[in-house]
Order: sequence, then C-alpha cells, then structure tokens
Amino acid sequence: MALTRAEREQFLAEPHVAALSVAAEDGRAPLTVPIWYQYAPGGDVWIMTGLDSRKNRLIGAAGRFSLMVDRVEPTIRYVSVEGPVVDTAPATIGLLREISARYLPADKVEGYVDFAWKAHGEQVVVRMRPERWVSSDLGSV
Repeated sequence: MALTRAEREQFLAEPHVAALSVAAEDGRAPLTVPIWYQYAPGGDVWIMTGLDSRKNRLIGAAGRFSLMVDRVEPTIRYVSVEGPVVDTAPATIGLLREISARYLPADKVEGYVDFAWKAHGEQVVVRMRPERWVSSDLGSV
C-alpha cells in the first residue's frame, strides 16, 4: 500500500542510510552507493560528498539524483525520492556536525567530526528538491 504524503515524508526524515543513485557514464549502469542524508518534511534533501568524487561529478552532469530508504521491521517499508539539484555549496563543519549527529551516538559526534573534517578532503553539500516519490508499506508480509 502506498504511503500518504505525510507518512512518506516522515519516513524519509528518519535517520536511514540511503542508497543514492545517479546516471553514470555511457555504457555503465547508474552509480548506486550508500550515503547519509538530511531531510525535514516539506524541505529539500541534502547530502555531503567529496568535491572531487565520482559521485559529485556524476550528480553535476546529470543535474539530479535519487535516494531510496527502506526497513524490514516491523513491516517492510520503503520510500524512493528523485529530483533536481537545486544548490551545491562548500560543506561547513556545522553541517558535518549536523549530519553526523543524525547517525552517531552523541558521545561519538565530535570525535568523528574532527576526524572527517581533516581526513576526507574538501566536501560539498548538494541539495535536491524532491519531485517524484515512490513508496509502499507491505504490511505484515
């Protein structure tokens, strides 16, 4: 059964690890990789990635990407969202802290942020406006 708008937005707002997909070069399947993301109902989705990463190059070329999140407990549920890139900007330590706090225990955030800011190289934040949604909850299948 498809989710309502409120249900799918709330599900996407939960801290799932997403599968990001973006069109790849000719002769290659789409690039699909796991990624942390940030989202609040009604807003844009944003991700953080390396400035020089293949992912960032492909997103720039395609001008859009999709995310898919799912769970298997207590029911099988998923949400997939696709849309255009609406902004790309340099990452900040504040945004790194925000996205890290979404996924890590509070006592691990600062250590991770310190490590990642130094070790991951120049990062960018890419914002996507959700345009197309696919969702379902398969109940107690």
